[in-house]
Amino acid sequence: MEIATLRAEHPEHWRLACAIRVLTLDAVAAANSGHSGMPMGMADVATVLFQNHLKFDASAPDWADRDRFILSAGHGSMLIYSLLHLTGYADMTLEQVKNFRQWGAITAGHPEYGHVKGVETTTGPLGQGIANSVGFAMAEEHLRARWGAKIQSHHTYVIAGDGCLMEGVSQEAIGIAGRHKLSKLIVLWDDNGITIDGTVALSDITDQRARFAASGWDVFECDGHSPADIDRAITAAKASPRPAMIACKTHIALGSSAQDTSKGHGALTDAQLIADTRAVYGWDNGPFDIPADIKAAWEAIGARGTAERAAWEGRFAALSATKQAEFARIFARDLPARLPAAIRKVKKAAIDAPKKMATRSASEAVLKAINPIVTDTMGGSADLTGSNNTKTADMGVFDIDNRGGRYVYWGIREHGMSSAMNGMALHGGVRPYSGTFMAFTDYARPAMRLSALMGIPVVYVMTHDSIGLGEDGPTHQPVEHLAISRATPNTLVFRPADLVETAEAWELALNQKTTPSVLSLSRQNLAPARTAHTSKNLTAQGGYVLADSEGKRQVILIATGSEIEIALQAREALQAEGIGTRVVSMPCMELFADQPESYRKRVLPAGPIRIGVEAGVRAGGWDRWLLGERARKSDFVGMNSFGASAPAGRLYQEFGITAEAIVAKVKALM
Repeated sequence: MEIATLRAEHPEHWRLACAIRVLTLDAVAAANSGHSGMPMGMADVATVLFQNHLKFDASAPDWADRDRFILSAGHGSMLIYSLLHLTGYADMTLEQVKNFRQWGAITAGHPEYGHVKGVETTTGPLGQGIANSVGFAMAEEHLRARWGAKIQSHHTYVIAGDGCLMEGVSQEAIGIAGRHKLSKLIVLWDDNGITIDGTVALSDITDQRARFAASGWDVFECDGHSPADIDRAITAAKASPRPAMIACKTHIALGSSAQDTSKGHGALTDAQLIADTRAVYGWDNGPFDIPADIKAAWEAIGARGTAERAAWEGRFAALSATKQAEFARIFARDLPARLPAAIRKVKKAAIDAPKKMATRSASEAVLKAINPIVTDTMGGSADLTGSNNTKTADMGVFDIDNRGGRYVYWGIREHGMSSAMNGMALHGGVRPYSGTFMAFTDYARPAMRLSALMGIPVVYVMTHDSIGLGEDGPTHQPVEHLAISRATPNTLVFRPADLVETAEAWELALNQKTTPSVLSLSRQNLAPARTAHTSKNLTAQGGYVLADSEGKRQVILIATGSEIEIALQAREALQAEGIGTRVVSMPCMELFADQPESYRKRVLPAGPIRIGVEAGVRAGGWDRWLLGERARKSDFVGMNSFGASAPAGRLYQEFGITAEAIVAKVKALM
């Protein structure tokens, strides 16, 4: 639809949509930075969605049964900031819009979860929003099965651009969604044919409609500038029994001289271009000046869901007090009061009947105690269920015919799985965890970083965590992955040594509300490290004295996970030679770093030689404990290369991660 026709036939809609466009132009110009074109092009689609379809109440942004709106094309952040301001979200003031991309403003360059009410997820890395949306939709399906449609029944809407659909994670996401027939998921594709470098045709000829259809989606099309056609398409998509994609044919940077060009993608800051564009829009008001009648009309849209929310609150109030309390618990990410006792029981049993066990198997044993109690957990694996040991018998499988199931078979989709877990956690009401091999954190890494950035407590169960994997060889043997995870801010990395530490690690991971956790777990069986029961969670201290020296303390061996066993063997050998040796277990460096200096000083006093022992590279945190913290002489026993294909025992020998190597390092420093 041409602008002149749109203005003439839909004058009220035109003015509402142009409020988004001019706010975008003004904010980007003021910042001299940003992306103008997408909000200008998708303003009509967004206006119809918010005016006619989106279930929300601007005065209650956290209403649990609201529709979720996700701007996957996060570079177009002024679209959502404009919508939030216009519809009356209290924190999105005009002053915030004026300070777009400036220090201290909530209007960051790309939308950031936790900074702004109404921003459901952090987007910017293209494809993440559409991948997150799968988790949102799965959480909604699961909670609707658990609580009934009167309490949980809503849609997830996504605006995605050409770049989102080019990213590989988009295929992982749409494949999952199609398989599970997530009928309340609707993707609005901004089909403008333009990327930063030029036209999409420069780099891609994919038939996106056919791709979505082949993945089990229903596909619709509309003129992205015709409000009637947009409304028709969204109405049809909502009636679909499958996830739906709407190809919205739009003009990037609509109405400007940069329309339909790559220049229109970025910041339109030229004063004459802006003036000319405002004239095309028929917009006579000055910068950031929204006429009162238009603002009032938008605020009425923002209040459209008030009655529906009130009705929902009435239905919720009719639930029993027990059910209300449980619903509040799961959305607050609180844990059942029975969990600590269950964890202690696992620990006590491990001490009473010690046996060699891989920590991946230990994790399964702990989950058998956790999952029947913490019924909001949703587990899964990237086609490695039998190896990751992430499924327990009580969970049931989440599927088309069992939305109440709590276990997801993700397939070989580490990135899609991890991104969807972020969406589940952001939706609320479920606690996602899933597993793959530690080496494949490489594939999950973008989502793991965003878990940390957003501050959401997703749990990544990463098994086969060292050269102890053995015969599969260096492609599957992580050596640098612990370092990468530890280098990531706001991430807890647990590498437990036995069943007791694994139980403690799980308890700590589940107690997090704003921090993701990585559980680094062994394939190979390990001897128990802890031999005496204590109710106290020693892993909560990050590091602690596992075995102290006999006689004068001359050496401190600091080890993690599967190498604790080796450190204890080295201690025996050193003690036999009269060299007093302490073994410190350090299952979580981040938690140890958070302890008071007085505690760290007791565990790592000045004077003794220090040897770090871990079947990974030294980078990523070890130097603080080996060179800082009052250290005198130190060394490291671990990896400085990739691994090899051979049985685990042979690999440890060949790469020098042995008790004998530790003893030799100690003697060389004495």
